[in-house]
Amino acid sequence: MTTYYDDIKRVTELDLPWETLDGANILIAGASGLIGRALVDVLMQLPDKMFHLYAGIRDWTYARNCFLKYADTDSFTLIQCDVTIPISLEIDFHYIIHAASYAGPYAFQSDPVSVMKANIWGVDNLFSYGKRNHLKRFLYISSGEVYGEGDGTLFHEENSGYLDWTSLRACYPMAKRAAETLCLSYAAQYQIETLIARPCHIYGPFFTFKDDRVYAQLIRNAVANEDIVLKSLGLQRRSWCYVVDCVFALLYILLKGETANAYNISDIQSNASICEFAEMIAMISGQKVVYDIPDSSVNNHPVISQAIFNTDKINKTGWFPRWKLEEGVSHTLNTFFRA
Repeated sequence: MTTYYDDIKRVTELDLPWETLDGANILIAGASGLIGRALVDVLMQLPDKMFHLYAGIRDWTYARNCFLKYADTDSFTLIQCDVTIPISLEIDFHYIIHAASYAGPYAFQSDPVSVMKANIWGVDNLFSYGKRNHLKRFLYISSGEVYGEGDGTLFHEENSGYLDWTSLRACYPMAKRAAETLCLSYAAQYQIETLIARPCHIYGPFFTFKDDRVYAQLIRNAVANEDIVLKSLGLQRRSWCYVVDCVFALLYILLKGETANAYNISDIQSNASICEFAEMIAMISGQKVVYDIPDSSVNNHPVISQAIFNTDKINKTGWFPRWKLEEGVSHTLNTFFRA
């Protein structure tokens, strides 16, 4: 039974210039989130680490439990790091990966100001610290949501779709757009190598208990041996990508990407509607999909009905996805069932 823990070990197969990181201090801000945690786990699998990894987190108790297995490792340090306030440390971070962001529907509705601060202020505070402390490369994890609504054709990095910026829900994609521009402004003004990643819809096993995105809700149903419940018809079409594939892509961008460029992260073979994704979870877990659609939402159109991405640009760095959608979902569920 293959799990996430087996998959992260395959980082040693990647054709990357690891020597670039020799002697470097690497900060991952937002290290306890789905992507940030997987980044830590993947990098800690490397056998001969000549770098020091700093996991920046806000919730100390939760993060300590996440990374307990690395507590006695010389190359790993857990640090308190709230990116919405100026950073007061005395460490030279040569590489900074900004993965700190609220990314769930409840936060978009209940605390949109914090959603925007984590991205825009986060970029500003991390760059402000980095330019004083020998920062070499900055990787901002943006989102495919910056594209807005598409027409079903693949989004390239230079494309842009429709986005209603007057809606409250726009706090997330608009914050990402503004933060991207701020990244490129820092790159130009202070000559700091800067890269932007735009992941599609990422799924995997270690989402936080606060994560209320649809993939997390569906996986929770499966793990609890419950029906897979959809709160809508699930017709929205998405690009999906397994979190380990996403992290491998981020490492290709970090170590092989061209500065001042954005890169889509997606598995074009894993484009599926939300209901198809739910059906796959149900098939693998032996459950069934049921629909529990509130009356008020029957006639509502989804915010973004088409969000699928072209990956030619990142493929030129040498990255290609390794796990098909069914494999990624299966390995995700296996991780919970084996725990």
